[in-house]
Amino acid sequence: MRFYIVIPAHNEEAFIKDCLVSLSEQSLVPKKIIVVDDNSSDQTSKIVEGLINQYPFIEMVQHRSSEKHLPGEKIITAFYKGFEQLDGDYDVVCKFDGDLIFPKNYLETIAKHYRNDPKLGLVAGHCYIEKNGKWILENLTSNDHIRGPLKAYRKECFKAIGGLKKSMGWDTIDELVALYNGWGFRTDDSLQVKHLKPTGSTYNKSAKYFQGIALYKMRNGFVLAFLSALKLAFKKKKIRLFMDYLMGYYKAWYSNSNFIVSAEEGAFIRSYRWRKIRKLILRY
Repeated sequence: MRFYIVIPAHNEEAFIKDCLVSLSEQSLVPKKIIVVDDNSSDQTSKIVEGLINQYPFIEMVQHRSSEKHLPGEKIITAFYKGFEQLDGDYDVVCKFDGDLIFPKNYLETIAKHYRNDPKLGLVAGHCYIEKNGKWILENLTSNDHIRGPLKAYRKECFKAIGGLKKSMGWDTIDELVALYNGWGFRTDDSLQVKHLKPTGSTYNKSAKYFQGIALYKMRNGFVLAFLSALKLAFKKKKIRLFMDYLMGYYKAWYSNSNFIVSAEEGAFIRSYRWRKIRKLILRY
């Protein structure tokens, strides 16, 4: 299978070389890797330029985004700056982060899953972070969600979902809209990816309401948004985030913010999530 990979990168000088080498030396070599240098002020560009000579399938695009921190919107805008440089001759398109180290068989294993199940639209491994000298499973990881840093889409699924939304929560919306369109997704816990910069480590105070806003824009409804906010805050072990998320939801509701899924997709999302909650309750 032919893999195209787009990596939005902002000030990743400490990680980008290891990331690109781990992808370039896969047992299944990607057809093309495009790094989008998104307004970096460090040596990210120079490091990538040095690798382009060694790996001719690596390319780089310069992008000057706003200095404003916009979780979701900023990274997907950068992704599309790279995606625009691609032709249609691919089977799988990936949006990876620049702070990951992939096992050598990562792409080959992803390809096997796709070949074995023609209705799989997204496949990924699991993120691991270093703690006390050991690599442990990152606490936001689960079997029923593919993390934003690790997205790999079958071409037909990517087209069916209309691509990626320029919004916080894009990495949940893509899965739910994929399910709505008849595509499945799965994670493979044998694929352990080293995540060198844990999720949320660069978020700032101005972004604290964005998750709640995203919950509103996904048409969750208040009760589901309440439960989702509680779950996320618990996972991150920061109860203050629960109130921030609810305040974000309220702000979006009060300002009548535009939804980012259709009414039909929203109804499917609510039904799907309530079914999962009922299953969880029955399990206990």
